[in-house]
Amino acid sequence: MDHRTALVTGASRGIGAAIAAALVAEGLTVHALARDAAALGALADQLGPKLKPLPGDVRDLATIAIALDGAAIDVLVNNAGGLATVRPLHAQSAEETAEVIALNLTAPLQLIQLLLPGMIERRRGHIFNLTSTAASAVFPGTATYGATKAGMSQAGRILRHELAGTGVRLTEIAPGRVETDFYLKAFDNDRDVLRERMYTQQRPLRPQDIAEVLIGALRLPDHVDIAELIVSPSEQAPGGYVYPSAPER
Repeated sequence: MDHRTALVTGASRGIGAAIAAALVAEGLTVHALARDAAALGALADQLGPKLKPLPGDVRDLATIAIALDGAAIDVLVNNAGGLATVRPLHAQSAEETAEVIALNLTAPLQLIQLLLPGMIERRRGHIFNLTSTAASAVFPGTATYGATKAGMSQAGRILRHELAGTGVRLTEIAPGRVETDFYLKAFDNDRDVLRERMYTQQRPLRPQDIAEVLIGALRLPDHVDIAELIVSPSEQAPGGYVYPSAPER
């Protein structure tokens, strides 16, 4: 493929780490952004010199721009995000609401603003926005989170109109339930409760599943853009409902 360099946010673990590894395997140099410098260092040890650790906060746009030092980013993966709590909106604090909006909506839009002019000038680029099935389905206790993901989904539709003919593609990937530590904070950092509540009643997606989907979209000829992808576990229906397992034969 023509793409040479990528920026992946939230790259230290989970979906972000899997995507970073898949992009390195495709031959790209990957700038891996996350707050956990130690985890990024371990990932670099695993993946080699094409993985460039970029410790920092996705909300700190000025510091990110300085750290990239003018690197020509061909692929932007807006993966970083957060879910402060799983509670009704009226039971959340103003600070929790503001944090989720800053992480999931403001930061990825600003990164697009930072990197898109260079992509347009080079007439090549691919933006991936990782949203969620919560953008279009009802998951109780996730009003702010769902609103931010729906906002990114609508922003993507408008951007595709603005980018038509520029050589820059944009793909939204909306995963269903993926087995990661994403919900750990919302479960008071109790990993056992998280696993029991979220991952034992049905088979969830794995981070590598999302990475494979992304690489598939990236490999397509440049006249093909997969605009929106919903990737769901085969046992999960919209809104979190679970289909019963098929009987054995």
